[in-house]
Amino acid sequence: MQKPVEISEFVTLTPTARVEKPRHGWRAKCLQRLIRLDLPVPKTVALPVETVRAIAAGQVFDAQALAAEFGPEMLVSVRPSPENPEWGGPGTVLNVGMNDEMHAILSNTHGSEAADALYLRFVQGYALHVARLDPDMFQQEPGPGALEAALDAYEEETDERFPQSGAQQLAEVLRSMARAWEGTTARLLRQAKGAPPDAVLGLLVQEMVLGIGPGLSGSGTMQFIDSVTGAPQITGRFRGQSQGRTAAVETLYLTQDPRGASLEEADAEVFDELRSYGAICRERLREEMQIEFTIESGKVHLIDAVRTPRSARAAVRVAVALAEDGVISREDALLRVEPRAITELLHYQVDPRAPRDVLARGIAASPGAATGKIVFSAAAAQASAARDEPCILVRRETSPEDIRGMHAAVAVLTGRGGMTSHAAVIARGLGLPCIVGAEIEIQSRERQFRGPRGRIFREGDIVTLDGTNGEILVGAAEMLAPALDDGFRTLLQWADLVRDIGIRANADTPDDARTALMFEADGIGLCRTEHMFFDEDRLTVMREMIFADSPEDRRAALERLLPMQRADFLTLFELMKGQPVCIRLFDPPLHEFLPHDREGMRELAEALDRPLSEVTRRVAALSEFNPMLGMRGVRLGVTVPEIYDMQARAIFEATVEAARRGAEVVPEIMIPLVSASREVEIVKTRVDAVAAAVRNETKSDFTYRLGVMVETPRAALRAGEIAEHAAFLSFGTNDLTQMTYGLSRDDAGRFMSTYVNQQVYSEDPFHILDVEGVGELLLIGAGRGRSARPDVTISVCGEHGGNPESIAFCRAAGFDYVSCSPFRVPVARLAAAHYALLAPRRGSGA
Repeated sequence: MQKPVEISEFVTLTPTARVEKPRHGWRAKCLQRLIRLDLPVPKTVALPVETVRAIAAGQVFDAQALAAEFGPEMLVSVRPSPENPEWGGPGTVLNVGMNDEMHAILSNTHGSEAADALYLRFVQGYALHVARLDPDMFQQEPGPGALEAALDAYEEETDERFPQSGAQQLAEVLRSMARAWEGTTARLLRQAKGAPPDAVLGLLVQEMVLGIGPGLSGSGTMQFIDSVTGAPQITGRFRGQSQGRTAAVETLYLTQDPRGASLEEADAEVFDELRSYGAICRERLREEMQIEFTIESGKVHLIDAVRTPRSARAAVRVAVALAEDGVISREDALLRVEPRAITELLHYQVDPRAPRDVLARGIAASPGAATGKIVFSAAAAQASAARDEPCILVRRETSPEDIRGMHAAVAVLTGRGGMTSHAAVIARGLGLPCIVGAEIEIQSRERQFRGPRGRIFREGDIVTLDGTNGEILVGAAEMLAPALDDGFRTLLQWADLVRDIGIRANADTPDDARTALMFEADGIGLCRTEHMFFDEDRLTVMREMIFADSPEDRRAALERLLPMQRADFLTLFELMKGQPVCIRLFDPPLHEFLPHDREGMRELAEALDRPLSEVTRRVAALSEFNPMLGMRGVRLGVTVPEIYDMQARAIFEATVEAARRGAEVVPEIMIPLVSASREVEIVKTRVDAVAAAVRNETKSDFTYRLGVMVETPRAALRAGEIAEHAAFLSFGTNDLTQMTYGLSRDDAGRFMSTYVNQQVYSEDPFHILDVEGVGELLLIGAGRGRSARPDVTISVCGEHGGNPESIAFCRAAGFDYVSCSPFRVPVARLAAAHYALLAPRRGSGA
């Protein structure tokens, strides 16, 4: 058997000591910085990660040499120091070195009660965490006889007297903490927090400051901002102690408070000293820090300092404030805020300090939180909104017929679907909190749903939907309002100064466009015109067009829709004030505009004055086995060209009128679901003809750009041919992912978590762009398109456009812009700035 190797490597923290975060951990590096700032830090010794690992492996450690660093009356604490504070670690052990001799000394200097309490605390901690004894044996409360009982229990359980050697105690504590770090449970916990499998631990041994004695004594923490809002505010705690007392004589507020005594009143000089240390840390460490301190007879000691924990809204406020004060640069401020985190600022959120009664969970499909009465139909949602009663629309899954109900609701909950299901996409566009694929059983006929533990909720019951965390909460939860304040806007304005890829918004309505403007999008990258036809007055006309028996009759019905479409586009053009507006021509299959139940068909027959049997036959004739791959998109434009003719005329007439009103615009017209260049030629010929007719009729000139939405694999592969007829190629990654994988985005949520858990897919491809498969099609399409037409504009307009990872891919590939839901625009702007700062050289193109 190999003889253990004795090790004794450690370093005392001084301003000039060689301390490295990867080798000694974040806490060691932070304490050294405090020492360099000449702040009152007790003597501290750091053990490097290789020493800690050797101790865990059983090698002999020269604890005597380490103990000697602290003198014959050693009394120290041992603290963990991993490379990243988020990784956690074993708990701090206090009062190492406490024994009978030290107890006698402290009894003389601080009184027997205080000495007993300190010794008892150490014996209990040592018994539990080092000797691993039964906790029930060491539950003694401080008081007469408690210390003796604990020492007797230790000796009874181990057949040994409690160790009296400080060096032995220190060696055992170090070994216990080192082995705890290497344990399976600890490893899994820190890996869940993002730590690598081989994460290592450093340990610190620090001279104890007891916080007891005559005068003001005690310990506490102090931070200088509110963790939720980021506003300047001193908060924390202080537990005062004095000689002869075994416990805190009182817990003081830090600042003056009408509820009780405060540290500020007890000793204003000490309070100001602590506040000055916070200011020094902020300026010199370039961060808002929370300090841990001990006061002994009026003298302050800094035990530790950590980055103040904060919410996303606090992170934005702090980063902007530090930059405006000249503490950090604007670029540093941008990089300190995680792009995805700022979605918390855009919506109401459940207050993290509030209690939560979680009813069920699901997929967090659209962020934000809302409270309302549950309803189970679009009609009920509209009725509730008419009464000014907030409601949450609950459906097994939503369809286009539910859009009016979604507009009326404050949140949407479905039992099926994934991140790109109908409910998820529409909710994100509307800025509604949404949970899909929830673990509930929806019983629509009974107007109720059943939760996982059999809890039943009926129509009218109040719940809160937390779309940020995917939780359904019972009752009304306390909320935080959106934080679209000056700090938020300032940070994004700085982002715009450095980002080098455009960020547009997907906007289907004037309200969407206003939201896009509020979030300072670079224009509209996708306007889905079909959503404009679901209003009640338009839906009837649309159905008349569908039931028309000839092209002439279809044109007659569409003539009634023309002024409505023209008004829609005119409003968008005026709102956007010359910014680009990309309008996608009609895309969905016609059956989506027809009722599917008997009652709806009967009402339609009455509205159209047609026999019910005829309506039933026509609905059946228009139904398709796989409508998403059937008569939709450009296929309607080729086979029922009157629809696209009407839309083109509405766009051009709105363009002329907008120009007359001073809102010059170059509209972009996008053809959906193209798979062959001939489709583009056919549609382009008709659109050009409509443009010529409008020019002649209005005696006005205008220009427009015609492009293609690339959402089929064949369109990506034949992008060179298609680009010859298109000014732009915009990749619709939702459908492109669906067709590349052969997956229904509405149904994939049923099994996607299993696939991700078993690493079939690294991520849900409808949530994070699949750069290996779908991404390769994007690169091929962009490359072939630009080879045929170097000036062609390349973009992404699917929901992936709002994901930071997708933005990185598109930017590296040389795409011109991405387009996403309006409420994802701020995330995209900040993410684009991050990548521009982290990778200043733009990719050479696809």
